[in-house]
Amino acid sequence: MDLPDSAVRHLQARRLRSGDGLVLFDGTGGEYTATLVDLQRRRAQARIDAHTPREAEAPVAVTVLQGISKGERMDYAMQKATELGVARIIPVISERCVVRLDSERWAKKQRHWQAVAIAACEQCGRNRIPSIDSPCSLEAGLAEVDSLPGVIFDTEGDRAARDLKPTEQLATLIGPEGGLAPEEIQRVADLGWQRIRLGPRILRSDTAPVAALAVIQTVIGDLG
Repeated sequence: MDLPDSAVRHLQARRLRSGDGLVLFDGTGGEYTATLVDLQRRRAQARIDAHTPREAEAPVAVTVLQGISKGERMDYAMQKATELGVARIIPVISERCVVRLDSERWAKKQRHWQAVAIAACEQCGRNRIPSIDSPCSLEAGLAEVDSLPGVIFDTEGDRAARDLKPTEQLATLIGPEGGLAPEEIQRVADLGWQRIRLGPRILRSDTAPVAALAVIQTVIGDLG
């Protein structure tokens, strides 16, 4: 089988040769042991040898509504959230979001973020790729997760992380650089979301999803 361009570049960087063993995945679960049979400048071919039903997914499928931030902060958030087992990321345009793009550029951003998630899966050994949605308004994002229990982490939360209850699915909301507006925090509280304390310090928009997911995975996931 022919391998995608991204894999060709990766194999060249690793200086692999014909006959070397590979582990491949298609993003839908399990892994394939394979053998590299040809590597050219712009093309690579591999032979599939066997399928292994290995899974590396967390027991709780977390959807992150991520307030869109500028520059590389979103890339970092996407990468680390993928490493920490996020199932789905919905980039949301909240009140204090300063990034404003037309639909064509938003679509380009989505494709870029999906590529970041795929690369993170390759690095961390995940074989299921998290879904990266098209950017949308906060209200539209909340509508997407209205059937899920939700938690929001903030310095004024009235619950401790240990109060998280085991669940198969969970949603959380992370603000952009300027944070969430008080009305937005109240909005999710009115929806019944738990407000969990995440320490007295204000975290950056790219640090917050890492901390939130680490807490979730430690308390009710597979890091504990």
